[in-house]
Amino acid sequence: MTVVVGCGAGFSGDRTDAARPLVDALMSYDAPRALMFETLGERTLAAAQLRRIKDPDSGDEPLLEEFLSPVLSDCLANHITILGNFGAANPTAACRRIQQLAQRLGHSQACLATIHGDDVRDRLHALGWQAWEGEKRSISALEQVVAANVYLGADALIEAMAQGAQVVITGRVADPSLALAPLCYYHSWAGDDWDKLAAGALAGHLIECGTQVTGGYFADPGVKEVPGMASLGYPLVEVERNGRLVVTKPPGTGGLVTEQTVKEQLLYEIHNPGAYITPDVVIDLEHVRVRQLTKDRVEVTGVRGKPAPDRLKTTVSFLDGYQGEAEISYAGPNAFARANLARETLRQRLALRCPANLRARFDLIGISSVFDGDSQLTAQTLQDAANDIRLRLAVEHADKSVVELATQELLALYCCGPAGGGGVRRHHTQRLKTASYLVPRQQVAPTVTLHGGEGNE
Repeated sequence: MTVVVGCGAGFSGDRTDAARPLVDALMSYDAPRALMFETLGERTLAAAQLRRIKDPDSGDEPLLEEFLSPVLSDCLANHITILGNFGAANPTAACRRIQQLAQRLGHSQACLATIHGDDVRDRLHALGWQAWEGEKRSISALEQVVAANVYLGADALIEAMAQGAQVVITGRVADPSLALAPLCYYHSWAGDDWDKLAAGALAGHLIECGTQVTGGYFADPGVKEVPGMASLGYPLVEVERNGRLVVTKPPGTGGLVTEQTVKEQLLYEIHNPGAYITPDVVIDLEHVRVRQLTKDRVEVTGVRGKPAPDRLKTTVSFLDGYQGEAEISYAGPNAFARANLARETLRQRLALRCPANLRARFDLIGISSVFDGDSQLTAQTLQDAANDIRLRLAVEHADKSVVELATQELLALYCCGPAGGGGVRRHHTQRLKTASYLVPRQQVAPTVTLHGGEGNE
């Protein structure tokens, strides 16, 4: 038997029309099917917690209805299970919105499940914290914590499906677990069949970032050509009971699935190819084979698994002062020299008016920004200078008023010169930082709550 899983989103803010071709393709399979939505990042979750603090009925995925409206009715009618971490900081709120959408679409008896247990903010002093590699801060040193979420595995999602859930709504779970859960459920894989669990988790890893595996992030004009970028097909993965899997995409969509796109995604975020750690299984990729079968169909075999880790990764997000950005543009003849003068003027003004512990960075966008700051400009840089430069100032400080003062100094360049500056934009926000830790698995207890359906709330 083959189980087919599609991925309709790779992050919050992804294309909201992506799932329609996926569901059309899923409906053509005579096999168990599922559709996952991966919309949660570490800072995405922290921002969701901030929204929930301000409004207890908020904190879920803002684009939830836009993602689901085009496909929810067909998924419910055709037994395509939906699994998504669009619950973010408030799975209950997401569930309520999906119930309302289902009712409007004529599915008032839809059975939904929410997964809780990832949010451990109220247990900061009760868990056995261990700093993740590279993390030097102890949990007790963190102040103004706004989010603390454990990466849950697939077990609770499998339980929800076993109880009849048609839509499974989670907060923080490991991204691959959204695909592994339906594979485990339909294939009846044992909880210690590590090779099969590794294959299922790898299937989830390959599709979790949406079009990264179907050409989107692969595209590099003149080097790696990708057709149909405006209509990229989001990925499907067909997984057999023995763990063999095939990555593909809906017919008629843009993009491509090749050995190269699959290999790029295979290695994405992999720390150790011999031990890629997930909550469900440790994946060994050292013997994986990737083979093109036909156009847009790539087979992946040879993955192996090792027992799941004793500890689960937990991300803690906390407020740490304020940050601000301000930008101004200089164009035309001698643009670089004027932008460079503006930079030096700003540097002197900040030294004159702001505390010495203000952290500031200057970028001359069009000359140097992504790879480094602009502190190492050379004669060759001047010779190659563009005629359209944007000066960016980024600052951070514990005091919001200091951040505002610093960016106001860039605004003042409108009349204080150099000549020809324009298009100023300023933005200030509280600064969110994250720290990573490990907690004992036995201290985390996910729960499943059913909503709707027969006999449920």
